[in-house]
Amino acid sequence: MNEKYESLFTPWQIGKVTIRNRIVMTSMGGTDLFGWMERNHFDKEGAAFLMKVAQNNAGLILPGCQPVYNPMFGQWLYENKKMYKDLAKWMPAFHATGAKLFVQLTAGFGRSFTISESMEKLYTNPVLRKISRPVMDLDKITATASPSPNRWSDKVPSREMTKEEIQEFIDAFAKCALMLKEAGVDGVEVHAVHEGYLLDQFTLKYVNHRDDEYGGSLENRYRFAKEIVQAIKKACGEDFPVSLRYSVVSKTKGFREGALPGEEYTEAGRDMQESEWAAKYLEEAGYDMLNCDNGTYDAWYWAHPPVYMPDNCNLKDVEHIKKFVDIPVVCAGKLRPDAAAQAISEGKLDGAGFARPFLADPAWVTKLMQDQEAEIRPCIECHNGCFNMSKWKGTPNMQELQDSLHLSRCAVNAETMQSRQHHIEKTKHPQKVIIVGGGIGGMEAARVLKLRGHEPVIYEASSQLGGTFIPASSESYKGRLRALLAWYKKQMEDLGIEIHLNTRIASAEEFPHNEVIIATGSAPRVLRNIPGHEKMIEACEYLRGQKVGEIVAVIGGGLTGCEIAYELALQGKKPVIVEMKNDLIAQPGVCLANSSYLREWFALHKVPVYLETSLKEVKDGSIVVRTKEGEETIACDSVISSAGYIPTPLSPASRHVHLVGDCMAIGNLRSVIWRAYETAMEI
Repeated sequence: MNEKYESLFTPWQIGKVTIRNRIVMTSMGGTDLFGWMERNHFDKEGAAFLMKVAQNNAGLILPGCQPVYNPMFGQWLYENKKMYKDLAKWMPAFHATGAKLFVQLTAGFGRSFTISESMEKLYTNPVLRKISRPVMDLDKITATASPSPNRWSDKVPSREMTKEEIQEFIDAFAKCALMLKEAGVDGVEVHAVHEGYLLDQFTLKYVNHRDDEYGGSLENRYRFAKEIVQAIKKACGEDFPVSLRYSVVSKTKGFREGALPGEEYTEAGRDMQESEWAAKYLEEAGYDMLNCDNGTYDAWYWAHPPVYMPDNCNLKDVEHIKKFVDIPVVCAGKLRPDAAAQAISEGKLDGAGFARPFLADPAWVTKLMQDQEAEIRPCIECHNGCFNMSKWKGTPNMQELQDSLHLSRCAVNAETMQSRQHHIEKTKHPQKVIIVGGGIGGMEAARVLKLRGHEPVIYEASSQLGGTFIPASSESYKGRLRALLAWYKKQMEDLGIEIHLNTRIASAEEFPHNEVIIATGSAPRVLRNIPGHEKMIEACEYLRGQKVGEIVAVIGGGLTGCEIAYELALQGKKPVIVEMKNDLIAQPGVCLANSSYLREWFALHKVPVYLETSLKEVKDGSIVVRTKEGEETIACDSVISSAGYIPTPLSPASRHVHLVGDCMAIGNLRSVIWRAYETAMEI
């Protein structure tokens, strides 16, 4: 093991429970033991994933948050006794790994509950609302401290919870915690005075305007969280550890408005001064650990940091809050192992929290311990597979139903939380399989084919592997994507994949006796109907190094165009974004944490954005656009076209020809990798 990581692998205490090392797998919705957005049951898929993480040397594992009141079907978590018995049977095998398990219990979501279009229809139609109540009682699920707007929808407001309802939740926490203790679980975590969830909404002065004992003073606003831990301790005893998921600072300017790193703003939620008081108050209430980050759903990029956020973005605030408590403190949020190890060695932190890296590679801790860092498949912080709740102007959550029901999958690892449909099966009929195209899709197909026992052969027209992922990963802030590309290249080398570079294949018919996988990607859409279109620089050309001037018009405000504009601004250029839709990044599959960061960053840095605007002409030194008000000329030195892509399959699909990636349908890295995996399993 590299000596810089040694402090990560020292034991520590939470109450009277000893944890073997400082690595904490923090909770992710979808990695639940009792199911997620379905009838409660002992979830074998979740349990298998947690077991794999435990077998690979994580110290403390927190499964996905478990609502004590299930939003679906209105179950209380303590009602299904059988699943606790199933858990009790599973716990000895888990404990045999040496890991410890704290189950995270949540009071729910309140105004942060993700509302979809179908939910809006249920709520706004009185008849449907009544009929659907036994399945999904939105009025109860979204209730919060005081009447408030929902984070996702203007059509489903949140009402004020009654004191009777508050007491129901407090009692439920105690009942569930006791049943978990009796099942052999090592502790529980209360979710959460954190991220603007329901308990946090009670603490936040911009949400809580109550005039009873749960509102007003600091003590009253934190009373709900205090009474929960007191009830758990009364039921389970003082020695049963209770952690608290805790946001140190809200980083929030108001409803649906976050504060970016380095921004000067007035805190609407919990500022550091209040947090110093609250942390000590919550410790005195009985909590045995603070599991920390920052943010709210209104400032979501702090709790779910996209690739644009700085590394270790929450570490300094968490180190500061540790000075005010005597219980262990854990930090999470784009935390890097070397930074965590240094903070622990200096006594500034007790535990290091990681979440998404375990989805990308459940064995990454073992590989770190064994000096095999190059073998770790990196998380690229995209949220495409694990947490892609998307939203833009005028919409609620536009996440697909399959993604809503199956969180914590992974764009770069098709097997994560999908073991039933995605698992390696050795072939009974090994054969040579031709792969045309050495991008990510081609390499993933080759990797899986080789693991199954086939003989894949890659033909790549260019001089290197990577395809369009090379320019896609070129921006300064995309080091994690470049690490993924390096991982794939190493896999090709380690697996001994036969590769032919600088070899252009004209047709799949060159290999009539072989199965052929076509992974030739796509071509940029050229706006030929626009006068002067030839003056534009295509997005990938810029990303490959094409020089641009000082003022750069970016045509297309989707994710690619916005990321290019962000990179231009970081390099000191002056981008101007032109987008036909009514908002930037108005596309499903892009997490609100990612899109809201970019939208708010452009607003903060006064990047000109023209929405509902179409390009009419490209001239030397300017473009002409059509807005709702009429035509306008925008001065610029260069124009980058980010108008999308068109599939370019080398050959059509047939019995022995299989299309993967963007040559089949334009998607994202997740669709490329998953399709390549599935195709390789079909051969």
